[in-house]
Amino acid sequence: MKLKAFRAAFPHTLPIFAGFWFLSLAYGILMNTAGFSFVYPMLMSATIFGGSLEFITVSMLLSPFAPVQTFIVALLVQARHLFYGIAMLDKYKGLGWKKFFLIFGMCDETFSINYTAEIPEGVDRGWFLFFVTLLDWFYWVSGATVGGLAGSLIHFNTKGLSFVMTAMFTVIFLEQLQKERHGTTALVGLLCSVVCLIIFGPQSFMIPTMVSILAVLLGLRKRIEKEDAQ
Repeated sequence: MKLKAFRAAFPHTLPIFAGFWFLSLAYGILMNTAGFSFVYPMLMSATIFGGSLEFITVSMLLSPFAPVQTFIVALLVQARHLFYGIAMLDKYKGLGWKKFFLIFGMCDETFSINYTAEIPEGVDRGWFLFFVTLLDWFYWVSGATVGGLAGSLIHFNTKGLSFVMTAMFTVIFLEQLQKERHGTTALVGLLCSVVCLIIFGPQSFMIPTMVSILAVLLGLRKRIEKEDAQ
């Protein structure tokens, strides 16, 4: 049962492997060039497991101690997972101990796979979701560790490395847009993001954007379900 679920989950994670290894290698190298041992990116990637937050943490570790500011920044950056979690409540029901790791290991890419993937007939749903989450987590942690180890052997200008996160999110958005039949949710996300960015500014628009997207999607729920059914 487990092996069958692993074989079904693995192909879904291969695109994530390519993206995660590039990003996590960049993160590990960035940590090394900032003066940190490979142990830091290894442990931080395994426990924080939030790509964008980990890139921000590099500068936080080099800044004066500010726990309150760090907490607020972490909350704002990772707040989108609250909305992901709401969407996955039904899918994670009745999965026992696996549910705890599924909650911890849910990231943008894992959410995308676990929410949209069609699980083959005869494959255990819980183990499928678990292996997708585990594989994605392993890709990120192993890449960050290798990047931290190899960083001392690579010498180049690391300016702009953090932009890889923006590039990957753009690719993920385009992939999801191609999967949608009508593109309503993508349009809602873009419009809400632009409006909130204009109103609240680049430093404070994340939470209002998520709230507005949720509100609009709830309002358009019946219409979107009708479009998907066509």
